[in-house]
Amino acid sequence: MAGAAAAGDLGPRTAGLAAASVCLYWSGMAANDWADRELDAVERPERPIPSGRVSPGQAVGIAAGLTAAGVALAALAGGRRALAVALPLAGAVWAYDLKAKNTPAGPAVMAACRGLDVLLGASGGRVARALPAALTVAAHTYTVTELSRREVSGAGRTLPAATLAGTAGVAVAAGGRRVTSGALAVWYAAAYGGAQVRVAADPSAAMVRAAVGAGITGLPSLQGALTARAGQPLAGLAVAAIAPLARVLARKVSPT
Repeated sequence: MAGAAAAGDLGPRTAGLAAASVCLYWSGMAANDWADRELDAVERPERPIPSGRVSPGQAVGIAAGLTAAGVALAALAGGRRALAVALPLAGAVWAYDLKAKNTPAGPAVMAACRGLDVLLGASGGRVARALPAALTVAAHTYTVTELSRREVSGAGRTLPAATLAGTAGVAVAAGGRRVTSGALAVWYAAAYGGAQVRVAADPSAAMVRAAVGAGITGLPSLQGALTARAGQPLAGLAVAAIAPLARVLARKVSPT
């Protein structure tokens, strides 16, 4: 939605590209659990594969099927231009899960996934105009991913201070001069930034996980701000309205 609005192409095809985005995101979640199954058996045995609720074969099959579905939906909704973004996006998702996640490049690769996701939405319009929105979402994702690497061990006080500064910059970039986008950017900064302030005060693993969850569930408010900044305030409010629903659902199913 944010990419389509920025590119001047918010319309019927956006729904198909959003569905493709969902499939690719879910494929990454399943592939992540499959790739981490041995580590999770030690550190987080309650996860789906170590607990026995899902077999490794089922997880990788789901991940592959959702990847294929996401690429196919992108091609159907946006043609060759969307396919040209969906394929590298799918590749980046698998590269993160299988190789990059536990390396210094991990946050940058995940940020690239989210930036490409914005450009997928923009693929039917003027893509160059969506680059600032893509970079803003990528910067947000970088901070969330850096925090997520400390979900088990906890963090020092330097990391949340650095990510909080990044979040402030992201909020300023998303807000712009429009009333709606500015209000949504403040909402984003208060929710996600507040969680990082709490990590700075108590850098335990539980607080880090809470901040990561806030970063994930706060993404719709950021994307809503970017959509509103592109001249689509009602669409931006609709996107941002998903954020409180996401927080409710996160109490039942962990977003991390």
